[in-house]
Amino acid sequence: MAGIADPATGWSSLHPWLVERATLPVGPLFCVIAGPTAGHAWSASAARIQLHQVAVEAGVRRRFAPHQLRHAHAVELLREGIPLPLIQRQLGHSHLSTTGTYLQGISSEEIISTVNARHAPMMHASAGLAL
Repeated sequence: MAGIADPATGWSSLHPWLVERATLPVGPLFCVIAGPTAGHAWSASAARIQLHQVAVEAGVRRRFAPHQLRHAHAVELLREGIPLPLIQRQLGHSHLSTTGTYLQGISSEEIISTVNARHAPMMHASAGLAL
């Protein structure tokens, strides 16, 4: 079974964005996609606002911050049996104790059930195609 840590799944999920990104002005990978600043860096505050909106639409009732995704990623890696030192390296932590902190106080069952219950993103079949 391919998990979240499966590189093939990640690249196949990212591919449609890479195709779309190539149509925008040169700039950072994750950027503004419409308007006069298209292609410019997506600001941290804009990312937080967008993530908050998506969380509300998904029915997340608790306060939610982007940094929690790092914690959820660490929990999922641990659940998949990835050794702690590899999780530490993935997160860029200097000390294993920091990684351990990421794995405390989070209900992995809640996170995993929420991720598994979500619907896959859908896009029109012609999206990203030059006509």
